Amino acid sequence: MNELTLYNTKSGEKEVFKSLQPKKAGLYVCGITPYDEAHVGHARCYVVFDVLRRVLESLEYKVTHIQNYTDIDDKIIDRAAKLKVPPAALAEKFINSFEKYMNLLNIKPAHSYPRVTQNIPQIQDMIQALIQRGFAYVLDGSVYYAVRKFADYGQLSKRNIDELEEGARVEVDKSKKDPLDFALWKKAKEGEPSWPSPWGPGRPGWHIECSVMSTQALGPDFDIHGGGQDLIFPHHENEIAQARGATGKNFAKYWIHNGFVTINQEKMSKSLGNFFTLKDVLAKTSPMVMRYFLLSQHYRGPLNFSDQDLKAVESVWNQRICGAARIAMNFANESVGKKPLSIDLRAEYNAIVAEFFNGIYTDLNTPVALGSLNKLCSFIFELDKREGPGISRDIWDQIRKEFEEMLEILGLVVPTFSDWDPKILDLVEKREAARKNRDWILADQIRQELKSFGVVVEDSSSGPRLRKIL
Repeated sequence: MNELTLYNTKSGEKEVFKSLQPKKAGLYVCGITPYDEAHVGHARCYVVFDVLRRVLESLEYKVTHIQNYTDIDDKIIDRAAKLKVPPAALAEKFINSFEKYMNLLNIKPAHSYPRVTQNIPQIQDMIQALIQRGFAYVLDGSVYYAVRKFADYGQLSKRNIDELEEGARVEVDKSKKDPLDFALWKKAKEGEPSWPSPWGPGRPGWHIECSVMSTQALGPDFDIHGGGQDLIFPHHENEIAQARGATGKNFAKYWIHNGFVTINQEKMSKSLGNFFTLKDVLAKTSPMVMRYFLLSQHYRGPLNFSDQDLKAVESVWNQRICGAARIAMNFANESVGKKPLSIDLRAEYNAIVAEFFNGIYTDLNTPVALGSLNKLCSFIFELDKREGPGISRDIWDQIRKEFEEMLEILGLVVPTFSDWDPKILDLVEKREAARKNRDWILADQIRQELKSFGVVVEDSSSGPRLRKIL
């Protein structure tokens, strides 16, 4: 039986995944604050957790995937004021844009997308519980979490109170009893959206929302909490303090974090002006090339983004992955051969498949998985070159199915003939007819016409293959 191991930020070790309920997995991933277009860093995070979900589902877990929207926040309010639009309208615009690009990247939709503005009563209930249990206090219309009241504060980020206090002294907020304390409820400011509460009009602090929405959807104890590395402190540290303080339960069992995207070895950041939106990137390359690129490095390490690296991946995707997949598809449908794989070839094939699954089930090692996928491509190309039509259809069908299973786990989708424009397919059919009639001049003319559409047709023993010109 396959076992999944995951690196748990909380323990600092790789652990065998054991869900709280048999064959059920609760997954909460921190979502976006929709005040601008989604960027490459967002794409990396949500592709990583999409693969985690797909891996769990491949192991027959019933996954409940929750991902929030922080649809009210200082950044949204500030941006809306500059653009002179309502904050709600701004958030809705960028939520719609985000979902469009996630769909293009073949990221499975979460089962629920709770929003802060739809959970105000539940947020107030948790704040009230924290006050009653002595973890929070009211001060001049705001509510603050008393960090020193929570004995385990700092365990996730491996920080101690003394270090945190030194950092907090740099900029002391005099409205709090302690510089380490953070806001659960913010007193209303003039002209900003606010809601009535037992402590006066205001709105939630940033951290409380995720403690509330995760436990509302998945219960006070659930399996996996995920997000970017930048959320470990203070956001996830504060989530733990809030949820455990309010419920007395353990909260999330596994904490999974993806690494940063870097540009020229520097962290991608809007403040540095070195970030790329998905809108801009996907105008230059296909979503599947982008997804492949995002999986090319292990999720916990940094991923350096460059046009050169993206171009190299484009070549691998179009020429190797798509080419090999179509050979397997064509032979699985058309082969009339009866020859089995030799013992040596069968051993080579089985080793490639085993390597893929060992890699992906060992802390989502996508570089190993992609390496195995490329080995399978080489295997298919060589099999096609030597004896493709002679191999039995059952063998090719098995290869096709396992190739497709690998692609499905990685969330990669190879375009088939049905995905091409009907005009292109019509030209391919005419060219095939010309070749059968040995009208090489017409066949070459059609090949050139296809090139004018940005398409190259390649002839093989299993039929024509199409690929876009790089």
